[in-house]
Amino acid sequence: MAVMNCGLVQEETVRAFITGRPSGLEVVMTGREPSEELISLADYVSEIRKVKHPYDQGISAREGIEY
Repeated sequence: MAVMNCGLVQEETVRAFITGRPSGLEVVMTGREPSEELISLADYVSEIRKVKHPYDQGISAREGIEY
């Protein structure tokens, strides 16, 4: 979604790809703030939110865990 929000890729290009993809091809997209139209084209939509994270206690991101 970020590439669309930043104007690097037009949403119409993404919509055309999704609607024109070969039968049986599953597409996974990640990002924030999808448009209502992209949500309507999706089979699955999930929201992930942090409830608790070591970062809240001042622990920096760790190799192999957060990245």
